[in-house]
Amino acid sequence: MIVNEKEDHFIMIPQHEHAYISGLLVFNWKKNFLLRSKLREEADWAIRQHDRAWIPLDDHPLWNEEKQRPYSFTDYPVKEKLEAYQRGISEVASQSLYAGILCSKHYVSFFSEDSEDPLVINFLSEEKDRQRELFELMEMDVPYDIFDLHFRRLQFCDDLSLYVCMQDAGIPKDEEVAWFKNGFRQSFDFAPAGMIAHWEDETHVSVHPFPFEQPFEVRIPYRIVSKKEISEKGLEEAYQEAEWHSKHIGFIRQQ
Repeated sequence: MIVNEKEDHFIMIPQHEHAYISGLLVFNWKKNFLLRSKLREEADWAIRQHDRAWIPLDDHPLWNEEKQRPYSFTDYPVKEKLEAYQRGISEVASQSLYAGILCSKHYVSFFSEDSEDPLVINFLSEEKDRQRELFELMEMDVPYDIFDLHFRRLQFCDDLSLYVCMQDAGIPKDEEVAWFKNGFRQSFDFAPAGMIAHWEDETHVSVHPFPFEQPFEVRIPYRIVSKKEISEKGLEEAYQEAEWHSKHIGFIRQQ
């Protein structure tokens, strides 16, 4: 769950809805930046499905007593999160071996190889074994540069979707989430120094260099969950009863 706290309510966006926006980003990717192929179609599908692990967790949001707010994807209990990750990867891999590999690598990238948490150590080991097995089942050689490009594109579309979901529309650059202030971490042939986004106003985000075929718009669905309702009914009931809202954000070239 993506959780943005306000004075008397929380704005809550399910992870799978954010992933749908990631899928729209890659759908609008410039055609001449990457040749279309069956492998690319599976990589694009992975981007749309990369957070399906969160569907059952976000259907039943949990309350963080220590922080007095709902758990978000950044602080969700590790054991339950890792179990969900592995379940989600299995679901994706059952439909596309290549998509399963990409999603597995994406989740693995969240954790340090130097972690001393036994749950994390076991997760990393099992997922690396899974990736090797899935590559063997594919029975084809995927050039490293192609795989790496597909993986970086997944991460960029994930990050840019988070950029518009985690922040107030129109927020000044110096107040942005630290992850994004200095641009995105992924580089591409057309953006060797990476890309950077700016809120031009409350409904438009510019991206430079512009990776998309043309300007386009996405819809971000969210629920406004009252703190008063949470205190009276509990988080899950208050969340399920909250109405859906949406905002539209346009991606444009730098002005």
